[in-house]
Amino acid sequence: MSTLRICTYNIHKGFSQFNRRLAIHDLRDRLRLLGADVVFLQEVQGMHLRHAQRHADWPGQPQHEFLARDMWQQSAYGSNAIYDHGHHGNAILSRHPILTQANQDVSDHRFESRGLLHCEIRIAELDRPVHCVCVHLGLTAGSRRRQMAALVKRMDELAPDGAPLIIAGDFNDWRNHADDCLTEQLGVSEVFTTFRGRPARSFPSTLPVLRLDRIYVRGFSVDKAEVHCGTPWSQISDHAPLTAQLRTS
Repeated sequence: MSTLRICTYNIHKGFSQFNRRLAIHDLRDRLRLLGADVVFLQEVQGMHLRHAQRHADWPGQPQHEFLARDMWQQSAYGSNAIYDHGHHGNAILSRHPILTQANQDVSDHRFESRGLLHCEIRIAELDRPVHCVCVHLGLTAGSRRRQMAALVKRMDELAPDGAPLIIAGDFNDWRNHADDCLTEQLGVSEVFTTFRGRPARSFPSTLPVLRLDRIYVRGFSVDKAEVHCGTPWSQISDHAPLTAQLRTS
């Protein structure tokens, strides 16, 4: 029987709440303490020339590479928002081999650039790769509904017949409509709903009120699920990271 510890975290492009200070170095130290095997990250800065000029301690690598270094042997990045001085998007860090990676543009309008980063990850104890999807959905209900429909369609094509599946990220879904869309159509379950009956409160990280971040799984049972909020997490990002300990079912 195989266990897998995962984390999802909107890292706010490496800055603390309200962009008061560069927090990427503290974030890396704290993230490593969570002991996750696979990490799903949103708002990852792939490049930002202005920040690099303004901050003397701005990492010389893209943020996903900086965070993964010496801890997660594999990483994947999908840029969603591209602008003159840089780009940002989603990333997946993994202690296990990433076999494939692809980023699907699911932007619903020109004011929000969104993508689905899909990786197949090989876990030695499993006979099939685990499909991992890192998401950051739109701010309007209509956008989220269409983006989740695109996610369902893609997973129906690429991860059929009950293949192991983990979908994690910032769903911006404070009304909890994602469960209706994903659980029935993909056969996934949300890890905090499994334990507590509702998704976790994850925003703002100081004292979470809104249930924005999710972890959906298929082919796993859930041993443990935690929200990491308050100090020191509230000094790192506006979202609280979520972790879950999974076991092959």
